[in-house]
Amino acid sequence: MSIKQNLLDIKSSIPEHITLVAVSKTKPVSDLMEAYNAGHRIFGENKIQEMVEKHQQMPKDIHWHMIGHVQRNKVKYMAEFVSLIHGVDSLKLLKEINKQALKHDRIINCLLQIKIAEEDSKFGMSAEDASTLLSSKEFLELNNVSIKGLMGMSTFTANMTQVEREFKFLKTTFDKLQTDYNQLVTISMGMSGDYKLAIECGSTMIRVGSNIFGARHYQ
Repeated sequence: MSIKQNLLDIKSSIPEHITLVAVSKTKPVSDLMEAYNAGHRIFGENKIQEMVEKHQQMPKDIHWHMIGHVQRNKVKYMAEFVSLIHGVDSLKLLKEINKQALKHDRIINCLLQIKIAEEDSKFGMSAEDASTLLSSKEFLELNNVSIKGLMGMSTFTANMTQVEREFKFLKTTFDKLQTDYNQLVTISMGMSGDYKLAIECGSTMIRVGSNIFGARHYQ
């Protein structure tokens, strides 16, 4: 199976309103270009340095999504070009993104990461934290960031009942917050193993890697 065929298969199996982020972390530029030449423009990376290097080598009409945990001291490296930052889990990080966006005279779109998994290793804020942040005076003073929605990572488990429960919790959280903040439009949840379930539970953006590029080879 080719990367192009994998992309076409996934795109034909998901509703049109779903945004597909091709998770290209650890993959060589040649693989990404195969997806690009098949018409794909949205790529997700989880390490800023790797994303910067790929951005420098690849066409400039690509939308780069930062899907991993973000360290504040590295925001400056991607502030000039990143399209969407998925993993915003604190006001401190948001302030740093705002500061770096201002330097490039742009507004950076972000998603608040909600902790929906039971694993301790997953980052994210509680639903209450998100609500508090969005209504805080400090947040309202940040003119160079725009919160577009929420992101969540489910527990790494074969128990789909649990995953479904976590996805539904994120959708419920989104619905509650959206009543006060109607600029929220995106729910980023679902990966290669569970994106169909995520879409059923209300996801609008899925992050798919191995189903497009094949298994990942870590060094």
